[in-house]
Amino acid sequence: MEKIDLIMKNFIAELGYEPANAMFARINSGKKLRSKLLLKIAGESEQSLKVCAITELIHLASLLHDDVIDDADTRRGSPSINASFGTKNAVMLGDILYSKGFYELSKFPHEIAGEISGAVSKLSVGEMMDVDLSAKFNEDKSAYETMIYYKTAVLIEAAAAVGAMLAGLDARNFKIYGKNLGLAFQIIDDILDVTQDAATLGKPNFSDFKEGKTTLPYIYLYESLNEADKEKLKSLFKKDLSEAERGWVRTKMNETGAIKKSIEAAKNLGEQAIKSVEKFNVDGLESIVKSMIDREF
Repeated sequence: MEKIDLIMKNFIAELGYEPANAMFARINSGKKLRSKLLLKIAGESEQSLKVCAITELIHLASLLHDDVIDDADTRRGSPSINASFGTKNAVMLGDILYSKGFYELSKFPHEIAGEISGAVSKLSVGEMMDVDLSAKFNEDKSAYETMIYYKTAVLIEAAAAVGAMLAGLDARNFKIYGKNLGLAFQIIDDILDVTQDAATLGKPNFSDFKEGKTTLPYIYLYESLNEADKEKLKSLFKKDLSEAERGWVRTKMNETGAIKKSIEAAKNLGEQAIKSVEKFNVDGLESIVKSMIDREF
């Protein structure tokens, strides 16, 4: 992934503004799931590496804006850009990454540029959906699923499709793979927010619920509670939970099987992803799904 990091660094350096370079250098690289997926399908070439760099710039831009919206002070175990440089600089750096990404994307064939730019439009809508859903406790699983598709899965879906285009494969099957992988990826992240500690996550646990995100484990939990416990759960929404309150949520999730049901939902999506591309015999696609799902809970 070092080649992709270097291309991204050079993209920003080409703009000739040192403060932007300095802020960009403070962003942790991340797992680059989208790039790993694209390269597994298309192989490594000058074109595929540049598309990866563009996709990662756009993804980073969305994270910068997301951290401002959530008032997050950490990202990937380090201080967020908004915490270190202020919200105005974080928003503007995100705008720089978006605009530079789109400028470089404009040099690619229409089919590739259209796939990624269309996904970014949906991603932006997904951010608005996320904010809208956070206004109150959300009981609607379909609304949650639609939001995580737009906010998370669309860019993974696009990366898989573009990888297929570069490799001369049928992009339709790979879009199904990418969509289901992206949905499963977000569900697993939402589970880990409940089950893991802050050191493992790189951010405080239970932060999703505090920020107004009613994720799948909470939706399944709510469906299984009696009326009194439903009201108690809703009373904890958007609160900085005490250790006793966190313990109550974890206990109820274990008693009701909410975590188990969420894991099964992610695994089912992973199986659908693998099935959609198995006829192409592309090495590594099954392992990407399994490594993403088989994280510690």
